[in-house]
Formats: sequence, C-alpha cells, structure tokens
Amino acid sequence: MGAGVKGIILLSFSASVGLTFLLLACALPQYGMWWPMFVLIFYLLAPVPYLLAKRISDSTSTSGVAWETAIFLTSVLVVSAYGLPIVLAHTPIGKPAIQWGACALVLSGNTVMFLTILGFFLVFRDNDGFSYSAW
Repeated sequence: MGAGVKGIILLSFSASVGLTFLLLACALPQYGMWWPMFVLIFYLLAPVPYLLAKRISDSTSTSGVAWETAIFLTSVLVVSAYGLPIVLAHTPIGKPAIQWGACALVLSGNTVMFLTILGFFLVFRDNDGFSYSAW
C-alpha cells in the first residue's frame, strides 16, 4: 500500500472515532438529547475558508489578506464548535440543555475531528496536481 492509501485509512478511522464520540453524546440513554449534533455544521464549514483562500490565492506562500482572513474565519468556527456544547451544558435557567458528560464527549469528538481535518490538509497539501503553468 502506498503512503496515500495509508493516510486515507488513518484519516477515515480517526473521523469515525470522532463521529462516534459525538453520536454517543447524543444517543446514550442517560443523555438522550440531540442538541450536540449541531456541531456537525462546524465540521462541514471549518475547511471552507482554507479552500477558498487556496483557490483565490495566486502565490504558493501562505501570507496575504486571503490567507489571514481564512485563518481568522477557521479559528472562529473551531472556537464556536468548542463553545456550543459548553454553552448548552451551562444554561443558567432550569435544567441544562445537555449534561456535562455529553459535553465532555462532544469536546473530545471535536478534538479528534478537527485534528483529522488538519491531518487531511497536511497529508494532501502538495498533491493538488493542478497548475496554471501547465496551460
């Protein structure tokens, strides 16, 4: 097996572990609330600023307005993904939306998923295969 296949297998395994943590936070009988599934939106949106900056940037360097904006927006999305379960578990009035155990599972799932997304971009950084100079 090549290095690319091993990377894909490792990334898919770690993504399944992260999603399992998230699913356990929702589906275990003692928790039973599906509010933490909103974190999936952050998983889908987190790579978008980087992909857009990579698409519109002409140079190979990672500096400039597009890259700085992409880093800022990605940071906002990642911090929001960590903040959402904490806010849901810390509601001040009455019973919290989720329990702290579910919050811990979501936070650990967030860590695994965002490390998986980072790993994907590090493994496949230079394997784009597309160049404007080829035209």
